[in-house]
Amino acid sequence: MDTCDLFSSCRKGDVGRVRLPRCPPSLPQPGGQPATTSSQRRPPLSQTPSAQILSLSGPGACSLTPGSPHFHTPSVLVPLPQCLSYSGPRSSALTWGRLPLPLLQVSSRSGTVLTWALTSPPRYLLEQRDVEVNVRDKWDSTPLYYACLCGHEELVRYLLANGARCEANTFDGERCLYGALSDAIRRALRDYKQVPASCRRRDPYSSFLLRLLEQGLHSDVVFSVHGRSFQAHRCILGARSTYFANMLDTKWKGKSVVVLRHPLVNPVAFGALLQYLYTGSLDVGVEHISDCERLAKQCRLWDLLGDLEAKLASKPGPCVKVLTVEPPPADPRLREDLALLADCALPPELRGDLGELPFPCNGLNSFPDICFRVDGYSFLCHKAFFCSRSDYFRALLEDHFQESQEPEASGGLPAVTLQGVSAEVFTHVLYYVYSDHTELLPEAAYDVLAVADMYLLPGLKQLCGRSLAQLLDEDSVVGVWRVAKLFRLARLEDQCTEYMAKVIEKLVEQEDFVEAVREEAAAVAARQETDSIPLVDDIRFHVGSAVQTRSATEQAQQRLQALEHLLVAIGLDC
Repeated sequence: MDTCDLFSSCRKGDVGRVRLPRCPPSLPQPGGQPATTSSQRRPPLSQTPSAQILSLSGPGACSLTPGSPHFHTPSVLVPLPQCLSYSGPRSSALTWGRLPLPLLQVSSRSGTVLTWALTSPPRYLLEQRDVEVNVRDKWDSTPLYYACLCGHEELVRYLLANGARCEANTFDGERCLYGALSDAIRRALRDYKQVPASCRRRDPYSSFLLRLLEQGLHSDVVFSVHGRSFQAHRCILGARSTYFANMLDTKWKGKSVVVLRHPLVNPVAFGALLQYLYTGSLDVGVEHISDCERLAKQCRLWDLLGDLEAKLASKPGPCVKVLTVEPPPADPRLREDLALLADCALPPELRGDLGELPFPCNGLNSFPDICFRVDGYSFLCHKAFFCSRSDYFRALLEDHFQESQEPEASGGLPAVTLQGVSAEVFTHVLYYVYSDHTELLPEAAYDVLAVADMYLLPGLKQLCGRSLAQLLDEDSVVGVWRVAKLFRLARLEDQCTEYMAKVIEKLVEQEDFVEAVREEAAAVAARQETDSIPLVDDIRFHVGSAVQTRSATEQAQQRLQALEHLLVAIGLDC
């Protein structure tokens, strides 16, 4: 459902802005009675005539229920120019239209500004719901393509900044360029400093791997191909390719520099091959495709070979100069291969938990360069992963005074003892660092969350948040919400308030919820009598956003009334 909302937002959505006078004039209602002014107290929602609406025209319009908690002055059906100045979509008519109740936000200090989105806003879907920005529909179209096609320039820029893929001379890039509705969007696509979507903030794991490849952090081998040098990591090459694992243990064993002089080894193709091994994707000029196929056969990378042949079979157009190979969405191959390094890092005493099958890293030399001692167990790990994934471990392991390191462990590796963490919890950290994933039960999520916060691993905190979301019920939702606030887990906090909106009639009877509302009100600096409370606003938002039918409207009114009665009972009017 969230993915469909994102496509809908890109096809129909935009952002508009309305400014209301500080004291709106009295305007005639449909029945001829003057409108209530802002100085009068807002009537209860149940007493507001449902026929009265304030409306704006434009695509994707939704209704605004009068007396909404987000709208402090009761709304009436009025001609727009009489009280509003509107700046929004170029194609919108300034006559009549509608404002969506769930998406309204009001500055309660001034009471003058309403901001809305005409459908579910992409910012909410991307940042709160974690929808993939490059998701494709059944027509192989992306949100960026629809935004270009429909002429939403601001949305195009937002999607580009958040990882939408649109490289020049590629299929997606050319499609967006030729489908753009306006010259301004075409200029935005051309002028934008394009980088692969995999290395932007929407995918920090791919960004980390690409940084390892490009910067060579803690690399332990260099390949020299016809005068061009490539820094690499033995552990990654061995985990990703049986050919490289075999060569690094035999012909290239002990060599810090490997020279490749064969005339058929093209340095551009070799660089593209390393990109595939590190990131699972590949960008190469069409003139080097045959060289890449030759290397893929030599290195027994059959998946890459099949992807290249499939791309060539699709006959890219004459304008396409760069061929891009990407793994399918949620493809587990890269993470599963690198998870082998976590398997190898586990102490032998803890490997029995992996099951009855033969241990998967038997025979694989992982080339560790650091030993972590946790609860008396030794984890043989790699600085490249821990230093690049965590600022905590970077400061710990790159200490120039070597104060953190202890006498060498078995095998001559430097050793570091970690305090305040159990071996079980560190195992979750280990698998997250290597594969960006760990099997996490909700019962263990609290302990892992605290350690993830200490080790500065925001991605692991998000995984813990997803696990804690499974625990939500009437008794635990307030406690989980407090945890989400404490550790700044925006998505989990939003899930908690969404659940609160569903059970608000029961929550208002619980003392911990009442206390949470009081704490939120007290946290607003210099709060005035009618200033809003963030927790209350979020609950109201979700109550309103769930309204789809008349029966749902009645249920939403009952929920809002229960919340209003609580606020009145504890002396908070907002």
